[in-house]
Amino acid sequence: MHIRGDHAELLVGGRLDVRTAADARTVLHGAVDDGAGDLVLDLSELDSWDATGLGVIMGAHRRAGRCGRRLVLRGVPAQMQRLLVATRLHRILAIEGGIGVESLPRV
Repeated sequence: MHIRGDHAELLVGGRLDVRTAADARTVLHGAVDDGAGDLVLDLSELDSWDATGLGVIMGAHRRAGRCGRRLVLRGVPAQMQRLLVATRLHRILAIEGGIGVESLPRV
């Protein structure tokens, strides 16, 4: 997993899973705490995530809200969009451009 960027926009790539969650959480919390306004997470280079990785994203979302910020997801891969829809988290998280639920393949 790699995360590049600053307190306003981060590019997340690789795998966001149980092995990388602690490092990702540290970086995301630091970015939330050190900035102002929206924090954009560009997930276009993210290969996969598991429940722990999703928990890290949700934790950053909650922390951002407590700091008066908004976490915005950008470039969410289709596989992860389906997971967000299945868990109904697409209704809670801010997703740039939204998710075209009707265009996602049914599973």
